[in-house]
Parts: sequence; C-alpha cells; structure tokens
Amino acid sequence: MVRQFAAESLAPHAAEWDEKHHFPLDVLRAAGELGMGAMYSREAFGGSGLSRADAVLIFEELAKGDTTIAAYISIHNMVVWMIDTYGSEAQREEWIPKLATMEHLGSYCLTEPGAGSDAAALSTRAIRDGDDYVINGTKQFISGAGASEIYVVMARTADTGSKGVTAILVPDGTQGLSFGPLEQKMGWHAQPTRAVIFEDVRVPVENRLADEGDGFGIAMNGLNGGRLNIGACSLGGGQAALDKSIDYVQSRHAFGGPLSDLQSIVFELADMETKLETARTLLHRAATALDAGDADKVRLCAMAKRVATDAGFEVANSAIQLHGGYGYLTEYGLERIVRDLRVHQILEGTNEIMQLIVGRSLLSR
Repeated sequence: MVRQFAAESLAPHAAEWDEKHHFPLDVLRAAGELGMGAMYSREAFGGSGLSRADAVLIFEELAKGDTTIAAYISIHNMVVWMIDTYGSEAQREEWIPKLATMEHLGSYCLTEPGAGSDAAALSTRAIRDGDDYVINGTKQFISGAGASEIYVVMARTADTGSKGVTAILVPDGTQGLSFGPLEQKMGWHAQPTRAVIFEDVRVPVENRLADEGDGFGIAMNGLNGGRLNIGACSLGGGQAALDKSIDYVQSRHAFGGPLSDLQSIVFELADMETKLETARTLLHRAATALDAGDADKVRLCAMAKRVATDAGFEVANSAIQLHGGYGYLTEYGLERIVRDLRVHQILEGTNEIMQLIVGRSLLSR
C-alpha cells in the first residue's frame, strides 16, 4: 500500500515540489488517512500500533517516492510517539487524533544555534511561574516550523546539565512564539525549515511531558527510532537511484553496445546493491532490538544509522557517475536525491556522534 502511495502520490510530483519549495499539506493528509501519521503510537487515539520493524519498511518505500516528504513524516511520527509515550491521558486525547490523520502537524525542537551535537548544552529556558512555564530562547533547523500545530520543545528548567532538561508542548499561535525566515538549503526543499523563537512564551505546567528533568531522556529515546527512520529513508533514496541506474546502463549505448556489457559497470552495480543490502540487514536488526528493548539497542541504532545513511548517499552519488552528464541534469532526478540524502549524515545525530556512541559502548563493557 505504501509503495503504491509513493509511486502515485509522491514520485510524480517530487521534482516540482523541490523546484518550487512546495510543502504538500494535502498529500500529507492523504498519508495520514492511510495510517502513516502515528505509525507506532497506540490505537486508542488513532495510532496504527505498528512496530519499529514495520516502520523501517514503510519509510524506505516512502523515500523511493520522495525522500524529503518521507523524512518529514518521520519527524512528525517522533512527535506523536513522544506524546503517546510520555504524555498524560488528557494530552493524548487532545493531540493524537488530529496528528494521526495529519490534519495537524508536529515539530520537534531540540537543536539550537549553539547546541547541536552537544544537545545537553541547550540554553532555551523554561522558568516556572505559578501554574505556568515562561519559555525564552531559539531553536534552530526545525522541520515543519511555521506549518505545525504543536511543537515539542526541550527547554532548561534547572542548571544540572542533561538532568535539567524538560519536554514541553507549545501549541501554534501561543503569544510570543515566532519563526525565522525559511532556510535556504542544499536539499529538503519540499519541507520548510526555520528557527523557532520563544519570547516570554507562557504555557501551563500541564503541557509538560512526564516530569521535570525527563526531557533529555525523552529526546534520546526518540532519537533511537529517528535514526532508524532516517536510515530507512536513505536506503529508499539509494534504492531509487540504483533502480534508475539499472535501467539506464541497459538502454545507453557506448563503445559498440549497451553500458551493461562493460564489466566495470556490472561491478559498480554489484557494489551499490551490496552496500544497500548490507545496510538494510543491519537496520532491520536494530529495529528488532529496539522493539524488544534489548540492552544494546542504542549501539545498534547508532551503527545502523551511520551505515545506512552513508550507503544511501554513496549509492546515489555513484548513480550520478554512471549516468555521466545526464546524471547532473535535474530531469533525471538523481541530483535531487543526492542533495536530499546528504543531510541524513548530519541530522538525528551526526555520523561522527554515531561513532562516538559505538566506541564508548565498547569501552564501557
């Protein structure tokens, strides 16, 4: 079902959305109607109740149609999962039904201008004032900013490092909430990215997720699944690029025959396929570990994210080379895939941070 949706509703429009920087809200709502707005949230309030192993299959298929839209759906699902997992019954009842249908969209606010990989150093502050929090600060690189109905904001409530971070829900339209201009990006043109600015934003304490000081743990738990999803999106983009290449080398003639007659071309296709299949295997193992709550789930998710995002980008880049000059043209769609996939090696924790997580896990045994 997702493959059909991606082929019919995403792929035919991906180039135009990229060119016009169009965020297709109607298509997102169609995805929500098919159950993709709250994939691994519980069914009580409209979630689909799927597993993380299910989700990586879904995101790979979505990304074959449009990597940018698939990646945004992943971020939206992280927001819904956080509310479903850590929210109160009243919060779930208020927010999840419309987020599940994607009538309402969600954004996740962790990164700041001065706190990227060092997320525990965030400085956006939420000060308790009676039954309210008053929030001041700026979040950077926020996907969906300006189009979302709800923002999950990680803010500092105490000067105790990572233990002083709290997760707070801030609805769109709250006084003092504003947005920076659209970022001019290399890729991901079909989703808006802006700074989110908080100037004396006042929200009730009841908008907090879980307890004060739980925010950093919520963020890190959310990122485990986010890393799997973005890895799956990379595989989908890489697979789409490989599929285009297989067709091209059989139809393009040079040196007296199709390119596929050249052994070097056959070897390159084999390497591209091997990279994707190797990454896919590790990604599925990590998803199974996350579903089961295995002790090594964080390490496996970090490994899978790094391997899959590297593999997807490398395969798409190789596809451009196989297409020669045509690969550099926008009409073939490969340069867009490469531009979109590049950021996957940076977000949800850079691939260097993934190395740090894996290395530290070895030293702590």
